[in-house]
Amino acid sequence: MSSCSGNCSSCGSDCGERKAESLLAPANPHSNVKKVIAVVSGKGGVGKSTVTSMLAVSMARKGYKVGVLERLGFSYDVMKEINPRIIYGSISGHGLTGDLATRPAYDIVAQAMSGMMSVTGFQDGPPCKIGPSVGDNYSGAYLCMGILMALYEREQTGVGRRIDVAMVDTLFSVMENFVMEYTIDGKTPHRAGNQDPSIAPFDSFHAKDGDFVMGCGTNKMFAELCGAMGREDLPSDPRFVTNVARCENYLTDLKPIIEEWTTTKTVAEMEEIITGLKIPFGQILTIPECAEHPQTKERNMLWNVYQPGMDREIRIPGTPVKIHGEEDVCQKAAPLLGEDNAAILATLGYSEEQVAELKANGVL
Repeated sequence: MSSCSGNCSSCGSDCGERKAESLLAPANPHSNVKKVIAVVSGKGGVGKSTVTSMLAVSMARKGYKVGVLERLGFSYDVMKEINPRIIYGSISGHGLTGDLATRPAYDIVAQAMSGMMSVTGFQDGPPCKIGPSVGDNYSGAYLCMGILMALYEREQTGVGRRIDVAMVDTLFSVMENFVMEYTIDGKTPHRAGNQDPSIAPFDSFHAKDGDFVMGCGTNKMFAELCGAMGREDLPSDPRFVTNVARCENYLTDLKPIIEEWTTTKTVAEMEEIITGLKIPFGQILTIPECAEHPQTKERNMLWNVYQPGMDREIRIPGTPVKIHGEEDVCQKAAPLLGEDNAAILATLGYSEEQVAELKANGVL
């Protein structure tokens, strides 16, 4: 059209030259986010921010890397300019730097790429994942420690910090002896079952009616074990005279000698003998056995709590952190889905009317 100004937003005509208005906004220059999910509405107070946060949590749980704060322009560099005292922490699979920084990760990925799986399991079997999600748990603890250190430093300097914890880094750091076996001696550590690579005997053993573990960390402990076995000759045997010698000859010579003795006794008999020598000893318990063990009960490591969603009282693991003088009980059961929505939104500044409107609109 000859009279067209080129500004479709102010034109009411339905012509063939009309161009769809783009909703794309330029990327934040501080962001490395590659894909953006837009949550839009022309009306305020309908839950855009709430839906955005819930989407971010949901996608993160599925292993995707989300960057809501970065996309909104609230990266650490931006926030530090606003408030130099800010302490800004994050956990990711591979950290914020390096070629793998944008890759998502689960705990099993961190165990695999930290070398942990390569040394877990028995020598004639495949690499194994450690049962619980140790990468998740350790990384959370490390982030907590990092934040606490930053808080302490801020009391002295008045300046905040960026805390960057990677799950792979976390598990690599706890590999300690395995890593140093490579960096110092040039050796590639291998899977050795329950055996400690640098101490012997330090392993699981068969008894007449089950299995147990024990560890002799000193020559004195080893000599006392040999005395209980009736093998006072072993501490002076060239194959076993030092810990290094015992490690070198453990699987071929020492362990068979020990198990020739342990398999003649029950686990209970072994516990009485070994603990009497002040040598560290442990039964290999099942989860039910551990849950009902007297020490578990003495340490209050199972809390009784009424769970509304199940409409009954259940037992859940307690906290290993025992603060003397404080009541060691569960304060509240896990909430039902959406149970605390109103309370959380109130802390974010939503009025009762706004919360009611969100519920009416099906957002909550």
